[in-house]
Amino acid sequence: MNKHKNLSIFVPHEGCPNQCSFCDQRSISGKQNPPTPQEVFDICEQFLPKENGKDYEIAFFGGSFTAIERSYMISLLQVAFSFVKLGRASGIRISTRPDCIDKEILEILKTYGVTSIELGAQSMQDDVLMINHRGHTQADVENASKLIKEYGFSLGLQMMTGLYGQKDYMEYAIDTANKFVKLKPDTVRIYPTVTLKNTLLEQKFLSGEYIPPSLEDTVDICARLMDIFNQNNIKIIKMGLHADNGMEEKIIAGPYHPAFRELCISKLCFEKIKGKLTNVNNKNIIIKVNAKELSQWKGQKNTNIHRLSQLGYNAQIQADEQIKKGQFILHTI
Repeated sequence: MNKHKNLSIFVPHEGCPNQCSFCDQRSISGKQNPPTPQEVFDICEQFLPKENGKDYEIAFFGGSFTAIERSYMISLLQVAFSFVKLGRASGIRISTRPDCIDKEILEILKTYGVTSIELGAQSMQDDVLMINHRGHTQADVENASKLIKEYGFSLGLQMMTGLYGQKDYMEYAIDTANKFVKLKPDTVRIYPTVTLKNTLLEQKFLSGEYIPPSLEDTVDICARLMDIFNQNNIKIIKMGLHADNGMEEKIIAGPYHPAFRELCISKLCFEKIKGKLTNVNNKNIIIKVNAKELSQWKGQKNTNIHRLSQLGYNAQIQADEQIKKGQFILHTI
């Protein structure tokens, strides 16, 4: 099976009516000016396969795509759609705000070959949305999600953990995830909040009003979220920020790690092992796992072996070609 690929084209901060507490969109996208239709054409021409592009989507990210000036939005879609009609991409993916979706805009998106719509929901608590200047409500997320699914688009939802104003980071994250599950998205993205220079959140952090969760606590939270979404067959297509174009230099606080997803997967593996140890009295154990997943079961720098050691277990984690992916067998010595 070939891996799905996004050809990402950033439309930085275009159309967004709000400046959220955490947002420095130009740093995240690494691009100062919105792309012209010609630039979109050049990018597609250069990077899309000449034929049989069924594994590719052209993805407009970085701003609030359906809130940008209408003729400009259509001009970008027209160029992208021309490549879809040639078979060089399977469709078009966009990201936008929940309050910038209605029937009229969905008709336009359908006309120009959009197949997937991601909503930057970030939180499903109105008090958190308000204090972070999001400019939309939980109801906006629910209404937009239902419309998107009614029109036959693939629905993606994006959430953030560790937001300013959350009284309990774990509790609020789980609440948002459970509310996402009820909306039945096809995909989700999980972004831990990081504090960037030149944002309102930076001011809150420097004044002591905002204390971000640690990397360890955030890994615990996101491993729990992974389990919730996995249990409900919702695909997680992104975890953590992809900090390129010098963005790492702009992070002043928060749980950023370049291999964040791997940390979360390893923590989830540990929790699965831990759940099987309730009635295991023999402290010498061997855990056999699929060979291709050996590193994630061991964890970075053998983290999970150290965690098991702290619980009193002398553990070995070994590869076994007979074990299916995602499963393990525990033996005592």
